[in-house]
Amino acid sequence: MTVPELPGDVWDQRVAAGLAFLRRRLAGEYEVDEFGFDPDLTESVFQPVLRALYREWFRAEILGVEHLPPKGAGLVVGNHSGTVALDAMVLSAIMYDAHPERRHLRLLSADLVFRLPFVSELARKLGGTMACNPDAERLLSGGELVGVFPEGFKGIGKPYSQRYKLQRFGRGGFVSAAIRTGAPIVPVAIVGAEETYPMLADIAPLARLLGLPYFPVTPTFPWLGPLGLVPLPSKWLIEFCPPIPTTQLADHADDPLVVFNLADQVRETIQQALHRLLERRPDPFGR
Repeated sequence: MTVPELPGDVWDQRVAAGLAFLRRRLAGEYEVDEFGFDPDLTESVFQPVLRALYREWFRAEILGVEHLPPKGAGLVVGNHSGTVALDAMVLSAIMYDAHPERRHLRLLSADLVFRLPFVSELARKLGGTMACNPDAERLLSGGELVGVFPEGFKGIGKPYSQRYKLQRFGRGGFVSAAIRTGAPIVPVAIVGAEETYPMLADIAPLARLLGLPYFPVTPTFPWLGPLGLVPLPSKWLIEFCPPIPTTQLADHADDPLVVFNLADQVRETIQQALHRLLERRPDPFGR
């Protein structure tokens, strides 16, 4: 079956948009914030690619968009999985497209991301920053939507046999940041990322040699070489859960018990949402 060509006016619009983007870059008519975030580059280059990925390849369905803050700060907390952190980039793209105000999600990333050449620069351009409380609080205090994956490498690096079982949420620093800034916490459950690169084994000695948290063996990598980096076309379901307010806890940001209980509440909310979504999606690769 031949893919029909896009109408001429659509191609005209794309060419015009591309030329306008190049003109802005050459003239320096774009802004980069203190964290290195480049909205113009993100919206013009990365967003169209990620949009095609989640719409056409992963066939993503999004639920609960009404639970996202229409304006002001919010901390979006999700489960992390899939060997490669595609879920973070996809979630960021979906947030921009699905939110009525087309808001960007500012991702908090692990230190390793900012030690890798090119990857570090790319993360900054896309709006990411280090997963530390000072940066999180600065973004939240500025009214941004901030995304965090508390499982970290324990989540994306777990074996396929442990799929959709949430790992430990660390010390709950994300909870402290939300409480200090009064930002609501929005749990989000992501089903589908686990099947993109199913990790069958971890070659730990090679990972240590390369300074990586793990070296994955999947059904396609490293057997197929570069082709093994193409994600499998799993069906994605993403659900934003009702926000959890934090303003009533303003005086307890440093109370370990309060922080732990709230982190556990967020974790349990995500885990229950994952169970619901898995029941809704019986076939990982269906439509």
